[in-house]
Amino acid sequence: MTDVQQAPARGLSAEQVRERVAAGQVNDVPRRSSRSVGEIVRANVFTRFNALIGSLFVLVLIFGAWQDGLFGGIIIANSAIGVIQELRAKRTLDKLAVVGETPVKVMRDGVVAELEQQEVVLGDLIMLGTGDKIVVDGAVVGSQGLEIDESLLTGEADPVHKQPGDEVKSGSFVVAGGGSFTADRVGRDAYAAQLVEEASKFSLSHSELMSGINTFLKYVTWLIIPTAILLFVTQLTVSKHHFGEAIVGAVAGVVTMIPEGLVLMTSIAFAVGVVRLGRRQCLVQELPAIEGLARVNVLCVDKTGTLTEPGMDLDQVVVLRDDLPGRQALAALAADDPDPNATMQAVKEGLDVPDPGWKTQSTVPFSSARKWSGAAFSGEGAWVFGAADVLLGPDDPNRHKAEELGSTGLRVLALARVPEAAFADPDALDVTASAEPAALIVLRQRLREEAPATLRYFEEQGVAVKVISGDNPVSVGAIARTLKLPKAEHPVDARTLPDDVEGMADVLEDNSVFGRVSPQQKRAMVKALQSRGHTVAMTGDGVNDVLALKDADLGVSMGSGSGATRAVAQIVLLDNSFATLPSVVGEGRRVLGNIERVANLFLTKTVYSIILAILVGIMHVRFPFLPRHLTLISTLTIGIPAFFLALAPNMERARSGFVPRVLRFAIPAGLACGIATFAGYMIATKNPNSTFEEDSSTATIALFLLALWVLLLIARPWNWWRLGLVAVMGAAFAIVLAVPWLRNFFALHPDNYGNDSAALLIAAAAAVLLTFLLRWDSWLTRLRQLREPAGSGGSAGPGSSGGSGASGSPAGPGGRPDRSGGSDGPAGSGGSGER
Repeated sequence: MTDVQQAPARGLSAEQVRERVAAGQVNDVPRRSSRSVGEIVRANVFTRFNALIGSLFVLVLIFGAWQDGLFGGIIIANSAIGVIQELRAKRTLDKLAVVGETPVKVMRDGVVAELEQQEVVLGDLIMLGTGDKIVVDGAVVGSQGLEIDESLLTGEADPVHKQPGDEVKSGSFVVAGGGSFTADRVGRDAYAAQLVEEASKFSLSHSELMSGINTFLKYVTWLIIPTAILLFVTQLTVSKHHFGEAIVGAVAGVVTMIPEGLVLMTSIAFAVGVVRLGRRQCLVQELPAIEGLARVNVLCVDKTGTLTEPGMDLDQVVVLRDDLPGRQALAALAADDPDPNATMQAVKEGLDVPDPGWKTQSTVPFSSARKWSGAAFSGEGAWVFGAADVLLGPDDPNRHKAEELGSTGLRVLALARVPEAAFADPDALDVTASAEPAALIVLRQRLREEAPATLRYFEEQGVAVKVISGDNPVSVGAIARTLKLPKAEHPVDARTLPDDVEGMADVLEDNSVFGRVSPQQKRAMVKALQSRGHTVAMTGDGVNDVLALKDADLGVSMGSGSGATRAVAQIVLLDNSFATLPSVVGEGRRVLGNIERVANLFLTKTVYSIILAILVGIMHVRFPFLPRHLTLISTLTIGIPAFFLALAPNMERARSGFVPRVLRFAIPAGLACGIATFAGYMIATKNPNSTFEEDSSTATIALFLLALWVLLLIARPWNWWRLGLVAVMGAAFAIVLAVPWLRNFFALHPDNYGNDSAALLIAAAAAVLLTFLLRWDSWLTRLRQLREPAGSGGSAGPGSSGGSGASGSPAGPGGRPDRSGGSDGPAGSGGSGER
């Protein structure tokens, strides 16, 4: 039992607030959504690639023709596009962060006002209610059953009861009761401020995708140094110690090895994803969450706020004993609650009994662990209000009546009188043994109109939905069956779940609806699902969801949820709409699937560049290309197409294995391009009637056509705009060959038709061989997937991405059909792109 106490202070005066603001004693912790403009510019300009390409650019300007330094424009393009896109994402996030930020209730001049977190000053009297996040440190002044969860700071899940004088720290949150405290440490002096500032930055790191790309870059960096030395020595010898020609030849070979646009395209795809989701009132608090969206195959949702509307309506009050003043006690409990939750609010609004004016002696706030609240009234006894199956014994006939009502989808609560001494230790109270049932309170829940269509979408996309609720399992099951959720026929009472991870995972695999789930069980359920190789997303809006949101692969909070849930979630649905989730998941799939396509393009270029450099060194011949040749090829077959492919519709679910899948495509494609091009070049050099300019032009044409074929394979499944993209790139190259001044600018002299014909035949043969090789690999991959046991972590569930976007099959990535078909995806999903 906790005595009701009131904060004695009226809070700061307006003059005191002005003095503290002038002294800089404000809560000036940066918002978690984005980094500064300076950080964005530095991150996009001062990169390893820009430094490397810039050095090569300077060498070409010193020792070669300026036309061979066209690749230097990559520095400007990469930096400008990266900065512009991330600034665009920053503006979107900063606007949404203001909307999505939980206000702080502060007492000033005796009046409670809601302020932004940054407006709190030292000495402010902050008022607390259930679900509020504590944003600064301080000492408790008033407590009405105040219970604080400090698990995000200490790892200890049990709530801590706080009395006046006790310390509260930023980063914790209220799980029960209410009270007030004085802000003693604000801004960067607060306990959690530096941790939050460091952990909450707008980041591209810590993801399988970025880890895979960094792996590629690490190995490429190591290969560049010995390759550059080999090329320089070879070209110096071949050019008869002409230093300038040797430098230009070595630079030409090294520049193409650098997948300079891969990181750029990845950051652009992420940033555009953030902006697109922002337009749908979806706040992405951490960039890696975009990737997590694509990998989700199990979605855990709470009933309230996702399948049903947050509010409820009072349906009826069933009086169980006429000799108990149940309706008056219910009215007194509703009137006494200073911070009513949705349940008590529905009672307060729907009850036709006036407040009897009973005097409150003590209160016990509601907590998700107890599942009841209560109050003792002078001369009227102690009363508890909560879940019917918690307050009523298993043999109580009133409990059976409650279950009958609950089986229709109604929410049923009970009101009972308990001994007045029962609140001395409320956590130890056995309410079923001492309670005198007085009434059943029946609430009608409001189903979300969009819930059935959203559940169907996830079923079609191979995402299993698990309803995990603290409510009666019978009631939750009735709602789930109404919405036609698969496996909803047998709702499970979480109190019967096994404690071990394996046993719990078995039950979770076979069922979809779980009731009477405690906060600790929600967390255990997430871990059990993850133990089976699932990527788990958890939605929630209450403080009882925080631990599970924190442990899930992806935490999704409703915008109207508590400050605690919004603080730990990576995604916040500001419009509180469950129907937003398909577009959220679809955006993640689009980003990740397209980055894999783009990675295939860039890594193919890296592989054929390495092959050409090695063959040139071994055969001791002049490098077949000038830097401007490779700039032209890279721009038309990689740079421009990659930009469009990175932003294209894509609804395939991603899975692990990004690096091996990309290498399975890039290595054979790069080998085919490099070996065939070099073979055509060597044949041309044996012709005594041809010049180096003609031989180089032959190699350029052969490599372009092979690279264009690779682009065509990666662009599948074909549709009008993808085929059009490839056709436009081919036409652009043809224009360069046809227009004399462009031909001279790029030093192309395709005048030896014999050499050109031989090289084209070799290139065509290499293209056919590559296509059959990729088809064979695709067939073996599908065969391997079919042999994997169902439900294994590596299997590709429905809609999963089986590989690269060019695996040799006419289907989508990895040979599986691309549901997007180049469109905007399923009607209403909105997940594939902007119309």
